[in-house]
This record gives sequence, structure tokens and C-alpha cells, in this order.
Amino acid sequence: MMALSVDSAPAETTRFEVMRHAMVASQLRTNAVNDVRIVEAMAALPREDFLPEAHREIAYRDTLLPLAGGRRHNSPLATGRLLTAAEVRPTDKVLLIGATGGYAAALLAGLAKSVVAVEEDVALAALARTALAAYANVEPVEGPFAAGHATEAPYDLLVIDGAVEELPAALLAQLAPGARVVTGVLDRGVTRLAAGRVTEGGFGLTDFLDIECAVLPGFERLRTFQF
Repeated sequence: MMALSVDSAPAETTRFEVMRHAMVASQLRTNAVNDVRIVEAMAALPREDFLPEAHREIAYRDTLLPLAGGRRHNSPLATGRLLTAAEVRPTDKVLLIGATGGYAAALLAGLAKSVVAVEEDVALAALARTALAAYANVEPVEGPFAAGHATEAPYDLLVIDGAVEELPAALLAQLAPGARVVTGVLDRGVTRLAAGRVTEGGFGLTDFLDIECAVLPGFERLRTFQF
């Protein structure tokens, strides 16, 4: 008797869907990711499609994912909490720093008017361009994180999907008056999430959650020499 061929694609799709909905139930809903738009987007978007092939199987782990060159991918919870705090508006022009493979940019695409997604790693930027090809309102940009993308400035919202020690003035200068900022911060080896707003009087951040967060290169605070 001739054996029937079995297409494994539907089974694989179902398996990833099960993991994705488990992520929503156990990681997001129980940890204050309470913007229904973000929950629905993260429940629908295949995170595995925005990761290098070697990392697809661990796409929904509640942890940072290791990437080439010492980089790490933020956990779903860290990204979900940042986007919840961002209070994304349909009219927002968003500058996303730390695009990695394009996952956060794809989530933002359904919430905002437009997204510029900056990634400085060559391989990750190439992955993002491919994964985001169908998103007409997302512009993937390959370049240094700290430089942002002044060509499309000013932006209404800055999302840094990772932790930084210091935000450079050149990046803040690309934001419109009243623009919101959500980011991870690195302080003496500890990472947390923070939010702020650009005002006439200046700019400041308020921490709102201690959490493991992927540290992005290029934002190191200048060290002063001490005797």
C-alpha cells in the first residue's frame, strides 16, 4: 500500500498558534499588558516570522532570546509593556530604535500612522526588510541606533525596544514638542522600563517596571576618569 504524504505545515502553524496564545494568557494578561489593541495584535502576529530560523522554536519563551554578535531580543512581556505604556495613537509618527527582525515594528504598524524602524546589525536589518515588506506604513532603516533617522523627523513617539544608559541629544532632537518616549534603561547593571515626554522645560523619564531587558549598543554613558 502506498503511504500518503502528510503536509506538516498546518501542524507547525497550529503548534505556533498554541504557543502564541499561551504567551498571551500566561505572560501578557497576567502582567498588566492591558491595552486590548496590543493584546489582540500580539495574539495574531506570528513572532517566529521575525526571528532568525535558528530561534523560531523558542519564539514565545518568556525570556531574552540570544542573537548573533552578543545581541539579545527583548521578551514578549518587555515589548508588550513598552507598547502599552506608549499609548499609541492612530495619528502617530513613530521612531522605533532596536528593530531587530521587525516584530515590534509590525505590531506598531497596526496602531500608528507610520513607523521608521532602525536596526544597525546588518543581518537583523536584512531580516526586518524581508519580514516587513508587506507593511506599507513601515520604513526599515539600517544604521546606528543613536543616530535615529532625522530625514523623517519630527516624530510623535519614540519607542526603544531595549535598554540604554543614556539618550543622546541628537535622538531627542528628532522628536516633536509633546512627543512621548518609552524605553528600557540600564542603571548600574539593572534594567527597567521607563516612560517620558518632551516638554518646553526639557525631558525626563519615570521608571515603571523592573524587568530583564535587552541592552542595545551605542548608548553607553561617557565614563569620567577618577583618581
